[in-house]
Amino acid sequence: MNKKPIHVSLVVFPECDPSIVYGVFDTLWAAGRDFDELSDATPLFEPRIVSSENGPIKLVTGVSILPQDNVDDLDRTDVVFVPNVMVTKPEHLRALDRKLLAWIKQMHLNGSQVYAACGGSLVLAEAGLLEGQQATTHWTYAPLFRQQFPGTTLHVERLLVQTGDGHSIACAGGASSWQDLALLLVAKHGGTAEAIRMSKLFLYQWHRDGQLPYASMIQNVNHGDAIILKCQEWIAQHYDRPDVVAGLVKQSGVPKRSFDRRFKAATGYAPLAYIQALRIEEAKQALETGDGTVEEIGRQVGYEDASSFRRLFRRLAGIGPQEYRRKLTPPGVVRNAGKSVAQG
Repeated sequence: MNKKPIHVSLVVFPECDPSIVYGVFDTLWAAGRDFDELSDATPLFEPRIVSSENGPIKLVTGVSILPQDNVDDLDRTDVVFVPNVMVTKPEHLRALDRKLLAWIKQMHLNGSQVYAACGGSLVLAEAGLLEGQQATTHWTYAPLFRQQFPGTTLHVERLLVQTGDGHSIACAGGASSWQDLALLLVAKHGGTAEAIRMSKLFLYQWHRDGQLPYASMIQNVNHGDAIILKCQEWIAQHYDRPDVVAGLVKQSGVPKRSFDRRFKAATGYAPLAYIQALRIEEAKQALETGDGTVEEIGRQVGYEDASSFRRLFRRLAGIGPQEYRRKLTPPGVVRNAGKSVAQG
């Protein structure tokens, strides 16, 4: 006797972008199916696109999507999967569909597993499911998340975080990490071998290095502190100086202790941490686009000691400089295409 498929509700807000919705849907639809005998296939999941509205919903990218189910008609589901929502401000969070938020929370209370990809973690937090819990999200959402939900421990360096009683909630980091989350769901209900089969079928790669290699420094320049903004502009031109911290304090005209507190309050970084992050960002760009050695690039950004540079790079980027270059440098066909366009 065939086992009943796992019912998965893919929750769609107007703030969603379609890529994750359709990517997750296709992955779950394929799991458990024998593609040589599709007519007799026994699916592992029954994915359904769910919303609080009837009729087409226009998503943030301008694409319309037609939900299959309305939450008013669903009082149970095995899994709730929340894709990305594009929100950048607190008022965007407050504008999220309250009926959908309440339904997600109720389904979790009823025993549903809840999965969230990318900015979907913000949805779970806004629904009240992550207070006192752990989470991850796309690294660009981290400042908003920490500001709005200080009661949640955010591990932005991690790609997958499971939390809640019995790991009933799972979050994934940014963009294509939804693939890892979908494969986790497949592994839980269909076994590791089926998850591997899906990864091979769709050419998904496990993002073992987490998000740090892909994260960029988020510089706060809208803090309203004119002195600190002037210092940030000075750092951008002098970050490679050996005495950069002392020079920074001198530029500010503020006593060091007061300056340290003021700089951290404005930017979210201690002065030295800010300089280190900026140096590593410059090093990343040099590794992506140039052919200089690691030692040469380290010196360019202010580190005469290559070992110190490598250690700092690994701490902030999650992998070493050479690994970063291999991972992030585009293949030759892409680089050559870019040159052809420029020359044309």
